[in-house]
Amino acid sequence: MSERQESTALLDSLRAAAPAIREHGAETEERGRISGETLGLLDRAGAFRMAVPERFGGLDLPLARQAEAVEEIARACPATGWNMTVWLTGVVMAGLFPDRAQKEVFGGGAARVSLGFAPTGRLTPVDGGYRLTGRWSYNSGCHAADWDLLASVLERPDGGTEEQEEEFFALVPLKELSVVDDWDVSAGRGTGSATVVAEQVFVPAHRLIPYEGALTGETGERWNARVPGRGYGAVAFIMTLYSAMATGIARGAYELFLERVPGRGITYTSWEDQRQHPLTQQQVAAAANRIDAGSALTGRVVALLQERADAGVAPTDEEKAQARGRSAFAADLAKEAVELLYSMSGASVIKRSVPFQRYHRDLLGFSLHALAQVHTNLEVQGRVLLGLDPGSDIL
Repeated sequence: MSERQESTALLDSLRAAAPAIREHGAETEERGRISGETLGLLDRAGAFRMAVPERFGGLDLPLARQAEAVEEIARACPATGWNMTVWLTGVVMAGLFPDRAQKEVFGGGAARVSLGFAPTGRLTPVDGGYRLTGRWSYNSGCHAADWDLLASVLERPDGGTEEQEEEFFALVPLKELSVVDDWDVSAGRGTGSATVVAEQVFVPAHRLIPYEGALTGETGERWNARVPGRGYGAVAFIMTLYSAMATGIARGAYELFLERVPGRGITYTSWEDQRQHPLTQQQVAAAANRIDAGSALTGRVVALLQERADAGVAPTDEEKAQARGRSAFAADLAKEAVELLYSMSGASVIKRSVPFQRYHRDLLGFSLHALAQVHTNLEVQGRVLLGLDPGSDIL
């Protein structure tokens, strides 16, 4: 099949699976991790193949198609949409490792790779590689991941008296790590973002790449030049998928609101049908427009990143800053839409049996992530609009 046919088939499968994925949403939250049934549905749809290089049996879909898939998944289950965003980013970054490592990760044609962005591990050189020790909190999707990309500091002796510290990403099979079930939260519980621990885990030399190169998509001779049009850069990639995920959550919440509103009156008033109230009409329209506006803004980011990737050049720092600001703003529009709808849903919306409240809580929780916070990202974007440097190396 062509790329278009493959992506269409994937999206059709995800839409068909959406009702079942939504049905398992409460179980996912209760268990504190994605349900096995949902994982099976995603696997059969081909979701875990979409970012895997074609030469390993993957779909190798472009960013736009991956963003569409993430939106569909998040529409059905917010926590699953978040984890899919993380796993896809991990897979793309794994594609920057040497071929030997890529064969280990992608040999089965599908992969789930979690991430530990904070460099809280320590690497010590040994024969043939390194020993890794550390703890990584907020390790989303770790329970169901095959591999983990863990940011760590490499200690190298300098003249026997001082140490030079460099940051790297180490690629480690989940089976060699332990998971601490410490994920006890009020939002995003279903993501299972627990702490993973490495204790003197051996990491072969071919499973290490520089931190900075991993974020920019450039790892020297290891650059994956055989996949043209896929050099988006990790930060721009994950920010784009984040805004698509937020849009998907908002679309799901919008659908749930429309399902609940028929026949609902406005308590302590003469309005027997909330749909007839002008304020409800205005706010529903405002919510729908926010969702569509955010989606359009995300589309502009995707178009720019794909144009640069197709040309084989990296976006400028200014363009990367724009991508951060626009993506975060698009996600914030989605959050505002959900908040508007929530405010019109009546007191019964707080019942755990009503799915809307989980969409609301999860999206508000996700928006607090350091990389997602709208004002931080707008500052980065605003600096370049005013002719200043971005003020951040995370681009």
